Amino acid sequence: MAYAHQGYGQPQVDQNFLWQIFGRVDADRSGAISAKELQTALSNGTWTPFNPETVRLMIGMFDRDNSGTINFQEFQSLWKYITDWQNTFRSYDRDNSGTIDKNELKSALTSFGFRLSDRFYDILVRKFDRQGRGHVHFDDFIQCCVTIQTLTGSFQQFDTNRNGWIDISYEQFLTLVFSLKS
Repeated sequence: MAYAHQGYGQPQVDQNFLWQIFGRVDADRSGAISAKELQTALSNGTWTPFNPETVRLMIGMFDRDNSGTINFQEFQSLWKYITDWQNTFRSYDRDNSGTIDKNELKSALTSFGFRLSDRFYDILVRKFDRQGRGHVHFDDFIQCCVTIQTLTGSFQQFDTNRNGWIDISYEQFLTLVFSLKS
């Protein structure tokens, strides 16, 4: 999938251009993009398919009408989201390797306001490095960041004192975990 640069001070992406992209991604011409079509269209910079969990997360975030697919209006928001993530990824891929290593991931998450231990960054890289090579590809970087943001938001709902500590029952914990998967 080709990416257009769209950000502060840059012109909006042309509607006709987006319709052309949408038409290419909508392989079955249904008027909506399925998770399978989106996964096929997206590129993480390798010859491996885009992470299906990341695709599922994105469909879930932008499927406003709960159809399980993305229509053109939803696609416009998704396009901007992916473009913004691509620009973010490139800005932290300091060595232009096409992947994010532990130090680059730490730099990115620190700039997002997270203060985590080196040990935890080792865990993140192991969790989101699907190829086991010590670095994270674009699609897995999106999933990592979205997961951290989602977990943080859920944690903050229970951190009423804003001190970084929560006290929850086992059932509250299970409810919290299972509600994140939907």
